[in-house]
Amino acid sequence: MRGALWRYGTGSLAILASIVVFILPFLFILFTASKTRQEASLFEFAPPSEWQVVENFIAVLETRDFMVVRAFGNSIVLTIASVTILVILGAMVGYVVQRRKSRWNAVVMLFVLAGLIIPPAVVPTVWVMQTLEIYGTLVGLILIEIAFGLSFTVLLIRAFVASIPRELDEAAIIDGAGPLRLFFTVVFPLLRGVIVTVVVVQSVAVFNTFVNALYFLPGEPTVQLTLYNFQSQSGNQWNLLFMNILIITVPPLLLYVFFNRQIVAGMTSGAVKG
Repeated sequence: MRGALWRYGTGSLAILASIVVFILPFLFILFTASKTRQEASLFEFAPPSEWQVVENFIAVLETRDFMVVRAFGNSIVLTIASVTILVILGAMVGYVVQRRKSRWNAVVMLFVLAGLIIPPAVVPTVWVMQTLEIYGTLVGLILIEIAFGLSFTVLLIRAFVASIPRELDEAAIIDGAGPLRLFFTVVFPLLRGVIVTVVVVQSVAVFNTFVNALYFLPGEPTVQLTLYNFQSQSGNQWNLLFMNILIITVPPLLLYVFFNRQIVAGMTSGAVKG
């Protein structure tokens, strides 16, 4: 009886904490984004007396020659390109490191772990990008996001590959499959669970990037930079600022809502054998 009460009490406290930490701030953003300029300036946690969702939404989109629309375009291209290359490259590296044992594996894993532990150096990175003439370009920022997210991707996929039987590789080799055919036709489809996790987690991280875009893509807007620019340009129009926050928050939130189970399954896959 005491164990059941402890279990249910702990669960109730966890739900209550989630409501306080996540749901209440989201409601505050929604209410403020739907108010008039005068009512939003009061910063009261209450529904608006007059809902202006459509009007504020259109006003945000039209601000500074549709800056938010251009920012969404840049962020979508950045996210799709970065995550696509991350998945393919990370899957290849994770598969090779897990399957082919060699003396270089320790060196490769040392660099992978270094990518997680050592913080990025901005000034040398800017110098390298300027030397390659990719500083301030979307291509350069895509390469930055790939470099920063590759270590996490490799570690996650490497743990998942450990749960795939080696007999599948051997059977494909006996049937005459080469390395690329073995990987893309046999192994890669089996990585679906962990790939969904990588896609969702990295997509949210890249889509919400602020520091990287601020340092390595000056002059071009991304969704998070619109908040910085919007606040400096719009003064005390808090209803429009919070509407901008709401527009940016919805896409990552929908990803987590629809792919919640796949994220958990991918994060825990290979935990026993990896």
